Amino acid sequence: MDDKYIELLLKKCLNFTKSKSLFISYDRINKDFVNKLIMKAKDMGVTDIACDEEDINITHSKLKELSLADIENDPYFNKEKWNEYALKNANFLMLETEFPHIMDDIDSLKIEKAKNVNRKTREIFREKETSNEIPWCIAALPNEIWAQELFKDDPKAFQKLENIIYKICMIDTPNPIESWNNYLKEAQVIVNKLNSMEINSLHYTNSLGTDLIVTMPKNHIWVSAANDKNGLVNMPSYEIFSSPNYLKTSGIVYNSRPLMYGGGIIDDFYIEFVDGKVINFDAQQGKELLQEIINSDEYSCYLGEIALVNNNSPISNTNIVFKTTLFDENASCHLALGDGFRECLKNSEKMSKDELLSHGINQSKNHVDFMIGTPDLEIEATTNKGKIKIFSNGNFCI
Repeated sequence: MDDKYIELLLKKCLNFTKSKSLFISYDRINKDFVNKLIMKAKDMGVTDIACDEEDINITHSKLKELSLADIENDPYFNKEKWNEYALKNANFLMLETEFPHIMDDIDSLKIEKAKNVNRKTREIFREKETSNEIPWCIAALPNEIWAQELFKDDPKAFQKLENIIYKICMIDTPNPIESWNNYLKEAQVIVNKLNSMEINSLHYTNSLGTDLIVTMPKNHIWVSAANDKNGLVNMPSYEIFSSPNYLKTSGIVYNSRPLMYGGGIIDDFYIEFVDGKVINFDAQQGKELLQEIINSDEYSCYLGEIALVNNNSPISNTNIVFKTTLFDENASCHLALGDGFRECLKNSEKMSKDELLSHGINQSKNHVDFMIGTPDLEIEATTNKGKIKIFSNGNFCI
């Protein structure tokens, strides 16, 4: 089913209508798939294709051996080539795959340093990405290490993971593009309901101990993948999301799934907010890495996204914790520390970053999603017409 997946990625997710340039990032373990994708892209008339091929084993070795200063200056972590293709308004396809535990022996400071170098050397790309000036998509590919982590000692682990990825991306349907179009029409019904409510704040509670109030900016907008004019930025995408007023979150929230970040794992953690800012946190695993995320810049200690996802959804119903944010965030309600979304504020197309901040939309060089959804999650909205329960027992009830 590789061919159907490739067609979905190129025709629906990236929606090749504006550019004949394609930029692909991937790990070399998935090189055979990428070669097939490149051949298909050329058949579609894409004439300019560039790749950023990484190797997780080289990444690990460098982070193990190099000092923080050496990481800063090592060309391996430099992503300036992304800027070159962003200036061409290329289509960007980020193919991700996971290697759980491979960074367990790496200092969290080094993981964050590598992430920081990646970010600051591709700022032009990031600016065009966040302003929706270029089509881009993040999608996942399997590998044997990841598969064995999920299905230990199973000789068919890789095939199992590949089949599950294809199923949750609707590749197993007769026409995946049509299947996604139908799903997105259904999601838009909920988006319209949320936008009609004029929500002032949301109150999250569950048995983990989450008791969080998130205040929304005036003139905020709820969106789904259907709202993206360039295609689909995540494959799959089962979330409906917005950006909160970054200065007005209060309370405590507990994670419900592990957070993978730069190959490190953060789990069994909570984060406490006052006046929007993280004032306290702890984690049984990966606390130092969580601290690096929170402190990565001036505004990374504030929220930039809130996303609503049914517990009764295709990814959640697999009963698998995939240990990759792309899948786990689309199986669970989640929040994100860091950058907010311009598209989630009315009439914001030409606003500067300072103007976005003044309207409550956070601005950060980082954006890190973490999962908080549970089967007993309750969310009550305070609106101009009173209080309305929008989530009950982990699912939409509107």
